Amino acid sequence: MAASASETGWKRFAGLAVAAGAGAFALLLAIAAIADPYGLRAAPGRPPGPIMDSNQRFVYPQIVRSRVYDSAVFGTSTLRLLDPQRLDRAFGGRFANLAMNAATPWEQVQAADLFLRELAMPRTLIFGIDRTWCEADADAPGKRITFRSFPPWLYDEVTAGDWLRLANFQTVEIALRHAAHKVGLMPERMRNDGFEVFTPPEAAYDLARARGHIWGAAGPPAKPPVPAAPAAPVDAMPDAPFPALRWLDALLESAPPATGIMLVLPPVHVAAQAQGAATAREEACKARLAAIADRHGVLLVDFRYATPLTVEDSNYWDPLHVRLPVAEEVVRMLGQAASGARSGPSWRVLP
Repeated sequence: MAASASETGWKRFAGLAVAAGAGAFALLLAIAAIADPYGLRAAPGRPPGPIMDSNQRFVYPQIVRSRVYDSAVFGTSTLRLLDPQRLDRAFGGRFANLAMNAATPWEQVQAADLFLRELAMPRTLIFGIDRTWCEADADAPGKRITFRSFPPWLYDEVTAGDWLRLANFQTVEIALRHAAHKVGLMPERMRNDGFEVFTPPEAAYDLARARGHIWGAAGPPAKPPVPAAPAAPVDAMPDAPFPALRWLDALLESAPPATGIMLVLPPVHVAAQAQGAATAREEACKARLAAIADRHGVLLVDFRYATPLTVEDSNYWDPLHVRLPVAEEVVRMLGQAASGARSGPSWRVLP
């Protein structure tokens, strides 16, 4: 029986729809291949293109795969203001800053593991150890990633299937940013070494506003905290679980013996440091970290206690983030620790 005109029309419409969809997909894939926004082609001799996406989790793998940098910083926003160019002068080598906003320990381990797989002999690695590393449930499924999307496929070996993941409108948007950058209409979102000043301009700093962020509506305490000489940390909770520290231990075990490694407890304001009952867990975590550092022969530099740096409100934008000039001083102090110094007014080496 001959098909009716209606059936023929629907078949034609369906065929055209499929063809249009396939064409659109092919167009998106072609744009992805040309723009390569996440640097799937990045490799030695082929540095990453301009970084036009602000999602650090998506753009850092291309920085690593380019192998332009032999040293790196891993952590959260508490270390993002460490300028790689200043680190180059303090430590030698070529640094990339691969710290990510609100990065979980699991995410940081993925980035560091990729770096260790790509570079046969890294020169220097700096790990920021925030309090999330000390949480008892750091390995829980809900603690491995945040609401920010994390692409595990970018941290594995690049495959043909990875290109198919780029056939989407987000890629088109970033491709347009690439084009705008090439004609001088849009600056890079961050430098090719991962560095970005994400805090407001220093000229806009307002101490009263900063104190509101640091202390909240209640304001500073009547008796401001004062610097104190801390005792050596003691593991008063020998049976307490620190699952993320096991990841750190295994990561350090996989690093080449010649690689210089530094663990850093970032200088957060005293308002953000452990108080009351949480102090015991904080000290136990520091003691475990000191044992790990000692076992692997790496430096553990502690800024996370009451010091002239961490009690001074004017050093901070909020409880976690120092101002840019302070971050430059932190680089200088880390350089002192790397050169053999054991302590300064605002830091100490553990153990």
